[in-house]
Amino acid sequence: MAEIIIAGIMRAGAYSPNHIGNDAAIFNETANQLRKRGCIVNTYSEEQFNATGGKLDEGIILSMCREHQSIKNLQRLEDEGRLVINSGYGIENCTRERMTRILLGNGIPYPESIIVNTNEVIKPMLEKAGFKNCWIKRGDFHAMHKEDVSYVRHAEEAQEVLQEYFLRGIKRAVINIHLVGDLVKFYGVKDTNYFFWFYPFDEGHSKYGHEAINGRSQGLPFDEQGLKDMCNRAAQELNVEIYGGDCIVGRDGDVKIIDFNDWPSFAPCRNEAAPHIAKHILQIIKNNKKG
Repeated sequence: MAEIIIAGIMRAGAYSPNHIGNDAAIFNETANQLRKRGCIVNTYSEEQFNATGGKLDEGIILSMCREHQSIKNLQRLEDEGRLVINSGYGIENCTRERMTRILLGNGIPYPESIIVNTNEVIKPMLEKAGFKNCWIKRGDFHAMHKEDVSYVRHAEEAQEVLQEYFLRGIKRAVINIHLVGDLVKFYGVKDTNYFFWFYPFDEGHSKYGHEAINGRSQGLPFDEQGLKDMCNRAAQELNVEIYGGDCIVGRDGDVKIIDFNDWPSFAPCRNEAAPHIAKHILQIIKNNKKG
């Protein structure tokens, strides 16, 4: 059997807000699991990858990249025939506006949303849509700062936040209606049996502290298999293999995805998840060779 040689590109620290160590840990543990299975994994930083203009010798690329130029470089390598996991196109699909359009466009449960330019007057839109408490999120990219995701309680506050986004040079925003219920965080590997969920506020797991808005879980019942199936479908539509995110369980058991990310930290389940991620990567490589 021919040697499997993989380029592993780690995520730059700027794109791991409050989770630099956790993101590096799941990446390194996955690389170690692949090495145990006979692969050669050459590791690069995201900065090294971009410094070369995205040039790599390896035909298989395992990537946690998030920087704009990194994504473009990954997409170019894919177009040239390289196997890239997660796909550069999938990573781009997880930016907020694209994610919102894809999930809603494919009928995947997601909050009612309005997509706006940050220089727009939005009070009439919010009133027409019946939005009061809502979330404003930068639409053009992944959240890098706490202020990139903002909870607001009325239209005047929403307009102020949008103006701040505009002054920061953020041109587009997504406004999600606030959903009342239990906040659930999940991690998964597409087309496998591996899926993990938990209540982040109860476990003290946080990136920006926004978990406190929904507060301690009530243990509202929901269909766990249904959540897994919905997340796998979202991963399919967004074109990501290794994923995570957040959802809200309503009082009636209704579940809606509120965020979906390409390759998150898997912090509370890293040791369990890494072998599943590695096994799935090898299966993708095998299937790619058959094709």
